[in-house]
Amino acid sequence: MSRPSQWLARAALAWVFAALAAPAATLAQDGYPNRPIRLVAPSPPAGVHDVIGRLWAERIKAELGTVIVENRPGAGTILGAAEVVKAAPDGYTLLLGSTSSHVVMPVTGNPNFDPMKDLEPIALLTASVTSVAVTPSLPVETLSELIAYAKANPGKLSYGSAGIGSMSHLTGELFKKLGGGIDMVHIPYKGAGPGIADLVSGHIPVLTPNATGQVLELHEAGRIRVLAVNAPQRLKAAPNIPTAAESGMPDMNVLFFCGLFAPAGTPKAIIDRINKATQSMLRDEQLQERLIVMGYQPMHDYGPAEAQAFIRAEQLRWAPIIKASGAKAE
Repeated sequence: MSRPSQWLARAALAWVFAALAAPAATLAQDGYPNRPIRLVAPSPPAGVHDVIGRLWAERIKAELGTVIVENRPGAGTILGAAEVVKAAPDGYTLLLGSTSSHVVMPVTGNPNFDPMKDLEPIALLTASVTSVAVTPSLPVETLSELIAYAKANPGKLSYGSAGIGSMSHLTGELFKKLGGGIDMVHIPYKGAGPGIADLVSGHIPVLTPNATGQVLELHEAGRIRVLAVNAPQRLKAAPNIPTAAESGMPDMNVLFFCGLFAPAGTPKAIIDRINKATQSMLRDEQLQERLIVMGYQPMHDYGPAEAQAFIRAEQLRWAPIIKASGAKAE
Protein backbone atom coordinates (compact mmCIF):
# COMPACT_ATOMS: atom_id res chain seq x y z
CA MET A 1 0.00 0.00 0.00
CA SER A 2 1.40 3.41 -0.95
CA ARG A 3 2.08 6.04 1.69
CA PRO A 4 -0.86 8.24 0.55
CA SER A 5 -3.09 5.18 0.74
CA GLN A 6 -1.75 4.32 4.21
CA TRP A 7 -2.36 7.90 5.33
CA LEU A 8 -5.92 7.83 4.00
CA ALA A 9 -6.58 4.49 5.66
CA ARG A 10 -5.28 5.75 8.99
CA ALA A 11 -7.30 8.95 8.68
CA ALA A 12 -10.43 6.97 7.89
CA LEU A 13 -9.79 4.66 10.83
CA ALA A 14 -9.24 7.64 13.13
CA TRP A 15 -12.51 9.16 11.93
CA VAL A 16 -14.35 5.89 12.68
CA PHE A 17 -12.89 5.74 16.19
CA ALA A 18 -13.79 9.39 16.76
CA ALA A 19 -17.34 8.77 15.57
CA LEU A 20 -17.64 5.76 17.86
CA ALA A 21 -16.19 7.70 20.77
CA ALA A 22 -18.56 10.68 20.33
CA PRO A 23 -21.65 8.94 21.78
CA ALA A 24 -19.55 7.67 24.68
CA ALA A 25 -18.37 11.20 25.41
CA THR A 26 -21.95 12.43 25.23
CA LEU A 27 -23.04 9.69 27.62
CA ALA A 28 -20.25 10.65 29.99
CA GLN A 29 -21.51 14.25 30.02
CA ASP A 30 -25.12 13.14 30.37
CA GLY A 31 -24.35 10.52 33.03
CA TYR A 32 -26.52 12.17 35.67
CA PRO A 33 -27.34 10.70 38.05
CA ASN A 34 -24.50 8.33 38.92
CA ARG A 35 -24.94 8.39 42.70
CA PRO A 36 -27.87 8.77 45.15
CA ILE A 37 -29.83 12.03 45.13
CA ARG A 38 -30.54 13.76 48.44
CA LEU A 39 -34.02 15.25 48.82
CA VAL A 40 -34.44 17.65 51.75
CA ALA A 41 -37.93 17.69 53.29
CA PRO A 42 -38.10 20.87 55.43
CA SER A 43 -40.58 19.52 57.97
CA PRO A 44 -40.81 16.70 60.52
CA PRO A 45 -41.54 13.09 59.56
CA ALA A 46 -45.16 12.33 58.60
CA GLY A 47 -45.81 15.92 57.49
CA VAL A 48 -46.95 16.80 53.96
CA HIS A 49 -43.39 17.44 52.74
CA ASP A 50 -42.25 14.10 54.12
CA VAL A 51 -45.19 12.14 52.68
CA ILE A 52 -44.93 13.61 49.19
CA GLY A 53 -41.13 13.51 49.21
CA ARG A 54 -41.00 9.81 50.06
CA LEU A 55 -43.68 9.00 47.52
CA TRP A 56 -41.67 10.80 44.81
CA ALA A 57 -38.49 9.03 45.91
CA GLU A 58 -40.24 5.66 45.76
CA ARG A 59 -41.76 6.22 42.31
CA ILE A 60 -38.82 7.99 40.64
CA LYS A 61 -36.27 5.29 41.51
CA ALA A 62 -36.76 3.48 38.20
CA GLU A 63 -35.79 6.65 36.31
CA LEU A 64 -33.27 8.41 38.55
CA GLY A 65 -32.02 5.76 40.94
CA THR A 66 -31.87 5.99 44.71
CA VAL A 67 -33.25 9.12 46.39
CA ILE A 68 -32.56 9.60 50.10
CA VAL A 69 -35.14 11.77 51.87
CA GLU A 70 -33.76 13.78 54.79
CA ASN A 71 -36.00 15.71 57.17
CA ARG A 72 -34.63 19.14 58.07
CA PRO A 73 -37.42 20.94 59.99
CA GLY A 74 -37.08 24.32 61.62
CA ALA A 75 -38.08 27.97 61.30
CA GLY A 76 -41.11 26.99 59.29
CA THR A 77 -39.08 25.44 56.36
CA ILE A 78 -36.32 28.06 56.30
CA LEU A 79 -33.61 25.78 57.72
CA GLY A 80 -34.17 23.04 55.16
CA ALA A 81 -34.47 25.45 52.26
CA ALA A 82 -31.31 27.33 53.32
CA GLU A 83 -29.39 24.06 53.37
CA VAL A 84 -30.30 23.40 49.74
CA VAL A 85 -29.54 26.99 48.72
CA LYS A 86 -25.96 26.49 49.97
CA ALA A 87 -25.52 23.07 48.35
CA ALA A 88 -23.50 22.45 45.19
CA PRO A 89 -25.64 23.04 42.07
CA ASP A 90 -25.00 19.57 40.69
CA GLY A 91 -28.45 17.99 40.95
CA TYR A 92 -27.57 15.79 43.91
CA THR A 93 -29.22 17.96 46.58
CA LEU A 94 -32.85 18.96 45.98
CA LEU A 95 -35.58 20.60 48.03
CA LEU A 96 -39.15 19.42 48.41
CA GLY A 97 -40.45 22.99 48.50
CA SER A 98 -44.00 24.17 48.97
CA THR A 99 -46.35 27.05 49.60
CA SER A 100 -44.68 27.33 53.00
CA SER A 101 -41.13 27.77 51.69
CA HIS A 102 -41.94 29.90 48.63
CA VAL A 103 -45.04 31.92 49.54
CA VAL A 104 -45.39 32.13 53.32
CA MET A 105 -41.83 32.14 54.66
CA PRO A 106 -40.55 35.03 52.51
CA VAL A 107 -43.12 37.18 54.35
CA THR A 108 -43.19 35.68 57.85
CA GLY A 109 -39.71 34.32 58.28
CA ASN A 110 -37.40 36.95 56.77
CA PRO A 111 -34.95 34.38 55.37
CA ASN A 112 -31.53 35.55 54.21
CA PHE A 113 -32.18 34.18 50.74
CA ASP A 114 -34.74 34.64 47.97
CA PRO A 115 -36.39 31.32 47.11
CA MET A 116 -37.28 32.55 43.62
CA LYS A 117 -33.69 33.59 42.84
CA ASP A 118 -31.66 31.12 44.87
CA LEU A 119 -33.67 28.00 44.04
CA GLU A 120 -34.45 26.72 40.54
CA PRO A 121 -37.97 25.31 40.08
CA ILE A 122 -37.97 21.86 38.52
CA ALA A 123 -41.57 20.65 38.71
CA LEU A 124 -44.65 20.94 40.87
CA LEU A 125 -45.88 17.59 42.16
CA THR A 126 -49.13 17.92 44.06
CA ALA A 127 -51.68 20.35 45.39
CA SER A 128 -53.87 19.92 48.42
CA VAL A 129 -56.52 22.20 49.85
CA THR A 130 -57.45 23.14 53.37
CA SER A 131 -60.82 22.64 54.98
CA VAL A 132 -62.94 23.93 57.83
CA ALA A 133 -63.83 21.17 60.27
CA VAL A 134 -65.62 21.09 63.61
CA THR A 135 -66.03 18.66 66.45
CA PRO A 136 -69.38 16.82 66.12
CA SER A 137 -70.69 18.27 69.39
CA LEU A 138 -70.65 21.80 67.94
CA PRO A 139 -74.25 22.55 66.85
CA VAL A 140 -73.47 23.55 63.25
CA GLU A 141 -73.86 21.64 59.99
CA THR A 142 -72.71 24.19 57.42
CA LEU A 143 -70.16 26.96 57.00
CA SER A 144 -72.93 29.54 57.15
CA GLU A 145 -74.15 28.13 60.45
CA LEU A 146 -70.60 28.24 61.85
CA ILE A 147 -70.32 31.92 60.91
CA ALA A 148 -73.66 32.69 62.56
CA TYR A 149 -72.71 30.72 65.68
CA ALA A 150 -69.33 32.46 65.96
CA LYS A 151 -70.92 35.89 65.59
CA ALA A 152 -73.48 35.02 68.26
CA ASN A 153 -70.66 33.94 70.58
CA PRO A 154 -67.81 36.41 69.95
CA GLY A 155 -64.47 35.37 71.41
CA LYS A 156 -65.87 32.10 72.78
CA LEU A 157 -64.82 29.89 69.88
CA SER A 158 -61.24 28.90 69.11
CA TYR A 159 -59.79 27.36 66.01
CA GLY A 160 -56.70 25.21 65.76
CA SER A 161 -54.05 25.23 63.06
CA ALA A 162 -50.88 23.35 62.18
CA GLY A 163 -48.82 26.25 63.50
CA ILE A 164 -48.22 29.98 63.22
CA GLY A 165 -47.71 31.00 59.60
CA SER A 166 -48.92 27.67 58.21
CA MET A 167 -51.52 27.59 55.46
CA SER A 168 -53.83 26.12 58.05
CA HIS A 169 -53.36 29.26 60.17
CA LEU A 170 -53.84 31.55 57.18
CA THR A 171 -57.00 29.63 56.28
CA GLY A 172 -58.43 30.49 59.67
CA GLU A 173 -57.50 34.15 59.31
CA LEU A 174 -58.99 34.30 55.81
CA PHE A 175 -62.18 32.65 57.10
CA LYS A 176 -62.47 35.23 59.88
CA LYS A 177 -61.99 38.07 57.38
CA LEU A 178 -64.36 36.76 54.71
CA GLY A 179 -66.91 35.86 57.34
CA GLY A 180 -67.24 39.53 58.24
CA GLY A 181 -64.66 39.91 60.99
CA ILE A 182 -65.40 36.81 63.05
CA ASP A 183 -63.91 36.86 66.56
CA MET A 184 -62.24 33.46 67.10
CA VAL A 185 -59.10 32.69 69.10
CA HIS A 186 -56.23 31.03 67.24
CA ILE A 187 -54.68 27.95 68.87
CA PRO A 188 -51.46 26.98 67.04
CA TYR A 189 -50.29 23.37 67.26
CA LYS A 190 -46.93 21.89 66.36
CA GLY A 191 -48.18 20.20 63.24
CA ALA A 192 -51.56 18.96 62.07
CA GLY A 193 -51.55 15.69 64.03
CA PRO A 194 -52.03 17.10 67.55
CA GLY A 195 -54.73 19.48 66.30
CA ILE A 196 -56.66 16.67 64.64
CA ALA A 197 -56.42 14.58 67.81
CA ASP A 198 -57.83 17.44 69.89
CA LEU A 199 -60.64 18.02 67.39
CA VAL A 200 -61.61 14.34 67.54
CA SER A 201 -61.60 14.38 71.35
CA GLY A 202 -63.58 17.63 71.47
CA HIS A 203 -60.83 19.63 73.17
CA ILE A 204 -61.01 22.21 70.40
CA PRO A 205 -64.21 23.14 68.49
CA VAL A 206 -62.82 24.17 65.09
CA LEU A 207 -59.81 23.17 63.01
CA THR A 208 -58.62 24.27 59.56
CA PRO A 209 -56.58 21.27 58.39
CA ASN A 210 -55.47 20.17 54.96
CA ALA A 211 -58.13 17.89 53.49
CA THR A 212 -55.89 14.84 53.62
CA GLY A 213 -56.99 11.22 53.45
CA GLN A 214 -56.88 11.02 57.26
CA VAL A 215 -59.17 14.04 57.66
CA LEU A 216 -61.62 12.72 55.06
CA GLU A 217 -61.69 9.28 56.72
CA LEU A 218 -62.45 10.84 60.11
CA HIS A 219 -65.26 12.82 58.50
CA GLU A 220 -66.74 9.70 56.91
CA ALA A 221 -66.54 7.90 60.25
CA GLY A 222 -68.41 10.75 61.94
CA ARG A 223 -65.56 11.54 64.32
CA ILE A 224 -65.22 15.08 62.93
CA ARG A 225 -67.44 17.14 60.64
CA VAL A 226 -65.82 18.79 57.63
CA LEU A 227 -68.11 21.69 56.75
CA ALA A 228 -66.35 22.70 53.54
CA VAL A 229 -63.20 22.28 51.48
CA ASN A 230 -61.50 25.45 50.31
CA ALA A 231 -61.27 24.58 46.63
CA PRO A 232 -62.89 25.75 43.40
CA GLN A 233 -64.48 22.31 42.92
CA ARG A 234 -65.48 19.43 45.15
CA LEU A 235 -62.77 16.86 45.77
CA LYS A 236 -62.95 13.60 43.85
CA ALA A 237 -62.12 11.80 47.08
CA ALA A 238 -65.00 13.52 48.95
CA PRO A 239 -67.75 14.50 46.49
CA ASN A 240 -70.31 14.91 49.28
CA ILE A 241 -68.42 17.70 51.04
CA PRO A 242 -69.35 21.15 49.65
CA THR A 243 -66.84 23.81 48.73
CA ALA A 244 -66.60 27.08 50.62
CA ALA A 245 -67.80 28.80 47.43
CA GLU A 246 -71.02 26.76 47.54
CA SER A 247 -71.43 27.98 51.10
CA GLY A 248 -71.31 31.62 50.04
CA MET A 249 -67.54 32.25 50.29
CA PRO A 250 -66.23 32.24 46.68
CA ASP A 251 -62.85 33.73 47.63
CA MET A 252 -62.12 31.02 50.18
CA ASN A 253 -59.63 29.09 48.02
CA VAL A 254 -56.54 27.83 49.81
CA LEU A 255 -54.15 25.61 47.90
CA PHE A 256 -50.95 24.07 49.25
CA PHE A 257 -48.51 22.95 46.57
CA CYS A 258 -45.42 20.76 46.83
CA GLY A 259 -42.67 20.72 44.24
CA LEU A 260 -39.03 20.05 43.45
CA PHE A 261 -36.35 22.74 43.56
CA ALA A 262 -32.58 22.78 42.99
CA PRO A 263 -29.86 25.26 43.97
CA ALA A 264 -29.53 28.19 41.55
CA GLY A 265 -27.01 27.47 38.83
CA THR A 266 -27.91 23.83 38.42
CA PRO A 267 -27.34 22.93 34.73
CA LYS A 268 -30.46 23.10 32.58
CA ALA A 269 -29.80 19.58 31.29
CA ILE A 270 -30.12 18.22 34.83
CA ILE A 271 -33.25 20.27 35.56
CA ASP A 272 -34.80 18.97 32.33
CA ARG A 273 -33.78 15.38 33.14
CA ILE A 274 -35.51 15.45 36.54
CA ASN A 275 -38.57 17.25 35.16
CA LYS A 276 -38.98 14.77 32.30
CA ALA A 277 -38.80 11.81 34.67
CA THR A 278 -41.21 13.49 37.08
CA GLN A 279 -43.80 14.32 34.40
CA SER A 280 -43.73 10.70 33.24
CA MET A 281 -44.27 9.55 36.83
CA LEU A 282 -47.18 11.94 37.42
CA ARG A 283 -49.04 10.66 34.35
CA ASP A 284 -49.25 7.18 35.80
CA GLU A 285 -52.95 6.49 36.44
CA GLN A 286 -52.33 4.28 39.47
CA LEU A 287 -50.27 7.00 41.10
CA GLN A 288 -52.93 9.60 40.32
CA GLU A 289 -55.59 7.44 41.96
CA ARG A 290 -53.38 6.91 45.00
CA LEU A 291 -52.76 10.64 45.38
CA ILE A 292 -56.45 11.48 45.04
CA VAL A 293 -57.37 8.99 47.79
CA MET A 294 -54.72 10.62 49.99
CA GLY A 295 -56.31 14.03 49.39
CA TYR A 296 -53.80 15.36 46.85
CA GLN A 297 -54.24 16.52 43.27
CA PRO A 298 -51.42 15.59 40.85
CA MET A 299 -49.94 18.70 39.19
CA HIS A 300 -48.54 17.26 35.98
CA ASP A 301 -47.38 19.61 33.22
CA TYR A 302 -46.02 22.13 35.74
CA GLY A 303 -42.38 22.20 34.63
CA PRO A 304 -39.85 24.95 35.45
CA ALA A 305 -41.56 27.84 33.61
CA GLU A 306 -45.10 26.87 34.63
CA ALA A 307 -44.03 26.37 38.25
CA GLN A 308 -42.38 29.77 38.41
CA ALA A 309 -45.45 31.55 36.98
CA PHE A 310 -47.78 29.69 39.33
CA ILE A 311 -45.70 30.54 42.41
CA ARG A 312 -45.46 34.21 41.44
CA ALA A 313 -49.25 34.39 41.22
CA GLU A 314 -49.64 32.74 44.64
CA GLN A 315 -47.16 35.18 46.17
CA LEU A 316 -49.14 38.16 44.87
CA ARG A 317 -52.41 36.70 46.12
CA TRP A 318 -51.25 35.79 49.61
CA ALA A 319 -48.75 38.50 50.58
CA PRO A 320 -51.41 41.01 51.79
CA ILE A 321 -53.26 38.34 53.78
CA ILE A 322 -50.06 37.04 55.38
CA LYS A 323 -48.95 40.55 56.37
CA ALA A 324 -52.36 41.35 57.81
CA SER A 325 -52.27 38.19 59.95
CA GLY A 326 -49.11 39.38 61.68
CA ALA A 327 -47.74 35.83 61.53
CA LYS A 328 -44.06 35.32 62.24
CA ALA A 329 -42.15 32.09 61.75
CA GLU A 330 -41.22 30.26 64.94
